Amino acid sequence: MGWFTKNQEHHSQRESLEQYLQRSNDFKKVTYINQKTDISFSFSFISTLIDESILQVNALPYLLEKSFEKIEDVKKLVAITDVQISDDPSEIEQKLFNGYVLVTLDSDRNNFAFLAAQKELVRGITAPEVEFSVIGPKEAFVESLSQNVNLIRKRLPVKELIAEELTIGSLSKTRVSLLYLDGIVDPENVKTCMERLKNIEFDAVTDSSYIVQLICDNKNSPFPQLLDTERPDRVTAILAEGKIAIFVDGSPHALIAPTTLVEFFGSFEDYFLNWMLSSFFRLIRLFAVAFSILITPVYVATLSYHYELIPKDLMNTLVTSRREIPLPPILEALFLELTIELLREAGARLPTKVGQTIGIVGGIVIGTASVEAGLTSNVLLIIVALAALASFTTPVYKMGNAIRLLRFPFLFFAELWGLLGIVYCFCLLMTHLIKLTSLNRPFLEPIYPPRLTDLKDSLIRLPYSKQWKRPQTLRTQNPVRFPPPGKKSKKSDIDE
Repeated sequence: MGWFTKNQEHHSQRESLEQYLQRSNDFKKVTYINQKTDISFSFSFISTLIDESILQVNALPYLLEKSFEKIEDVKKLVAITDVQISDDPSEIEQKLFNGYVLVTLDSDRNNFAFLAAQKELVRGITAPEVEFSVIGPKEAFVESLSQNVNLIRKRLPVKELIAEELTIGSLSKTRVSLLYLDGIVDPENVKTCMERLKNIEFDAVTDSSYIVQLICDNKNSPFPQLLDTERPDRVTAILAEGKIAIFVDGSPHALIAPTTLVEFFGSFEDYFLNWMLSSFFRLIRLFAVAFSILITPVYVATLSYHYELIPKDLMNTLVTSRREIPLPPILEALFLELTIELLREAGARLPTKVGQTIGIVGGIVIGTASVEAGLTSNVLLIIVALAALASFTTPVYKMGNAIRLLRFPFLFFAELWGLLGIVYCFCLLMTHLIKLTSLNRPFLEPIYPPRLTDLKDSLIRLPYSKQWKRPQTLRTQNPVRFPPPGKKSKKSDIDE
């Protein structure tokens, strides 16, 4: 009696699901009869999620023309690799919306089969748009999780590359894959990352940016604590270092964990250039970021409190440029900074050709008009324009946004206490960075805690022959990347 009740419940559960799905126009249920055994069978599927040609070519002819009597025979007949037999109705909904076809027999209501017939709608692989480089590979990730993992496995064809997959999102059921190299990565990092992913409680995860905000160590920090990239070659390199890569189905960006602050100012193109050129460009970027944050606050602090620091010749220029300006330096600076941000945001949101026109023409017209109208000085206009230009040198877009935000606290502290306020704000910033972590690893490493061996690929990049060890902060199982180059034996003279 108990067995009959259980089967009856399963049957009613399937019928209620079918009635619910029939409200959608893309749900199809088609019934056929086998020509030899006269057994009636049905296909149920979501037409927008499956490739019907797979069904018509690899499944239907075999089930119509070859004899079978039970659902288990379906697995032997059809020319489809992924065929699953089940008696659990709770799996039906998930499988249908994952691109499977449900096969049922009228003579057996308690068992059914799932045929994999997913439709792959992905764009072709293109060149990176955000992390474009003149030298190096021209492949970028796409929105397909399987395709992205394929790009990594093509570059790391080793059994140690592990890809663990899980589903996140109560509504979106998003596939997330965690990649790492077994035997190199620190198992504690993998455990921490996997636990955080499993503990995510969110309805719809549609992009990797959601994951960054949901698993980061400090959710109130403006700094991104996971590095996102669209380059397969970069992910391959960080996996070899002992880090973890996170892929989200539907997102063309991979996440790298753990990461450090200095990584956000290094372009992957640096590794394709001579080490001296790479080091020079990195130092330029770091100087540009410091210039972008501090130059406008220093201008406000100097004109408001520290006239004595300005040379006499430069003072004459500043006095001349501000002679008819009715606004104090702080309002003048805020006006120009906000104008730059408005132009940048408008250019980013408009279509590409229109956005470029708005950015160039708007900057020239507004800048010239504000100086002629006496609202801003021409000196400050040059300073703000240079600061905006310097902020664009940051290779990672999300870090560039954080740099843009930092200028405003420095401006307000400069207005309050001058240079002392700038120093105080800098101390607050450094305190925050020292406390910040990425996957429980120091975010400011190798600067703090100081690790001299890790400086070989941070502010500067030393030759590859000096980088035979993996970063200490990762605590990898195998710290040696390749045998250290030995000392060259001194050739003896012929006469000796």
